[in-house]
Amino acid sequence: MVQLPEQATVPTMYFIGVTTTKSSIMMLFPKWAKILGFPNAVLKGIDLEIHAKPSDYREVVEFIKNDEHSLGALVTTHKIDLYEAAKDLFDEMDPYAKMFGELSCISKKDGKLRGHAKDPISSGLALERFIPENYWSNNEGETLLLGAGGSAIAISSYLMNREKGKEIPSRLVITDMNEKRLEEIKHILTEVNPNAIVEYHLISSAEENDVLLQTLADNSLIINATGLGKDRPGSPLTDSAQFPSSSFVWELNYRGERDFMHQAIAQEERSRLQVEDGWIYFLHGWTQVIAEVFHLPIEGETFQQIEEISNQS
Repeated sequence: MVQLPEQATVPTMYFIGVTTTKSSIMMLFPKWAKILGFPNAVLKGIDLEIHAKPSDYREVVEFIKNDEHSLGALVTTHKIDLYEAAKDLFDEMDPYAKMFGELSCISKKDGKLRGHAKDPISSGLALERFIPENYWSNNEGETLLLGAGGSAIAISSYLMNREKGKEIPSRLVITDMNEKRLEEIKHILTEVNPNAIVEYHLISSAEENDVLLQTLADNSLIINATGLGKDRPGSPLTDSAQFPSSSFVWELNYRGERDFMHQAIAQEERSRLQVEDGWIYFLHGWTQVIAEVFHLPIEGETFQQIEEISNQS
């Protein structure tokens, strides 16, 4: 049975995850709240087992829905399970939530409970921080996406959006050890852009990822979306992997050992790589949800303030 928090007495946002107390956000949220003008607001964690019972997810959503001062939540790990178990409890869903069948954000407005999938927006903002404008049309680079889970779906949906025209990678290669995940991401990307060149590879070892890495053109983008190097040790590549020249390497992890990132850093100078971690993605992920929950924009100078104070913490 899920351990629900006590009834909220001040504006309260929740973090629905697995080990929420370990996240940097618990220390950062009070500092952000002061900048954003609601210093009395609090963030509380709700920990659930991975693939918890549907009734547990429903209890959590019903609590937030019916508690006056509970304003919403950010959801990690449980995005798909929560959506499947409790989607009927929501009054509104955004288009991404319906397309992906997942929820990363819960909010309330005008007496209605609303569900959102914010990751495509957050990942796009993060990518725009280091991928130059018109990069794909100018360089004909490709992308290797290691992992096909929720983050991979969000990133690939942003990268390959048909509305971008020619401003997309010339080829996207996606790998995963789970066939069901590959089928799911293929279904979604076919809807996002049926004309994009996308390959899906079911792999069983890091060595197989190394081989696919060798097929990439220079000026490409390689992303670790597997989770390896954060909560679980390792990397989706071996230490023998060779990154294509003049490429971007994006480690989605912002904490942990981050073996993948260090493999890229070892080749950074020789292969003229630009290596990024997941810190900016983390900041955009949280600020996009907070903006929705508290109904205020977090952009421009306000986001810069949040980034600066977060970098100092």
